[in-house]
Amino acid sequence: MARQRVAVIFGGRSGEHEVSLRSARSVIGALDGDRWEIVPIGLTRSGAWLSVAETEAALAGGGEALTGGGTALTEGGALAELGGCDVAFPLVHGTYGEDGCLQGLLEMADIPYAGAGVAASGVGMDKALQKALFAEAGIPVTRYVVLRGWEIEADPEEARRFVEDEIGYPCFTKPANGGSSIGITRVASREDLGQAFAEALPHDQKVVVEQAMAGREIECSVLGNEAPEAAAVVGEIEPDREFYDYDSKYASDSRTALHVPARIDAESAERVRELARRMYLAMGCEGYARVDFFVGEDGEVTGSEVNTVPGFTSISMFPRLWEASGLAYPDLLTRILDLAIARGERGSTR
Repeated sequence: MARQRVAVIFGGRSGEHEVSLRSARSVIGALDGDRWEIVPIGLTRSGAWLSVAETEAALAGGGEALTGGGTALTEGGALAELGGCDVAFPLVHGTYGEDGCLQGLLEMADIPYAGAGVAASGVGMDKALQKALFAEAGIPVTRYVVLRGWEIEADPEEARRFVEDEIGYPCFTKPANGGSSIGITRVASREDLGQAFAEALPHDQKVVVEQAMAGREIECSVLGNEAPEAAAVVGEIEPDREFYDYDSKYASDSRTALHVPARIDAESAERVRELARRMYLAMGCEGYARVDFFVGEDGEVTGSEVNTVPGFTSISMFPRLWEASGLAYPDLLTRILDLAIARGERGSTR
């Protein structure tokens, strides 16, 4: 069987650039070379598309950011390289990669790609839209409100009163569009709220304020197109600080613990898997996604969010849960690409 060419696309302009590079290095290193011919395509922080040669040189250099290259997609031959691939594996976290923009480009180019389609990616990136969709579908979610930047700037005191009347303290403020906990703040009192808005607004002019939930942070991995399946094993995040922020996730000195399996009872774990599938289908996801929850001490399960391009290092929770369920990392990557090809053969699911 001839090898199929897979474009691994990573980097990009979002604040998750470094995370994307880590995911890409891991995926490139683990893909089955007998099945796949890897075509790495990097996007710099400024949005330039690097040629394959430039991308390979950047990866070999071991840096945490991609630099150089042209300013347009056609410079360096990136578009021609992409057009010659059988399937793409987008690993651009955050804006312009996880939000439907890159998926739309691949749809227009008629290139099958791994993960959620255009609409599901857009909803997946917007936490406010996600929560509204899940609430409409009868899925329990954290209590939340949405504020726009102009509302906060026009009347900060009214914005505070609105949060206090609808949510109360403690609460979390976060950019509606974002990832890796960038711009998120835990707010203990009204004195902290102004600074919390200031942390969120540079990343998005729409801010989600949600109730702080007590309980365990639980994650579930899902695979599949029309009939998704959840991993048999669910995982738990035990942050090393007040909440699971960027440093808790990625700092070299982080002592955050990942428990696989999660320290919850079998009934709660099955409820997590059931809701994970429902949330995945409600958003119209295909391919793969990670679904996050809170589980209270009483076993009550509350949906948090769906991540359509989760971290993909070999120790990230998404592949770890599948490995614990019997699907090894290289086989997981092949399964994801096979799902992408199958969806491409079936036709677009924008």
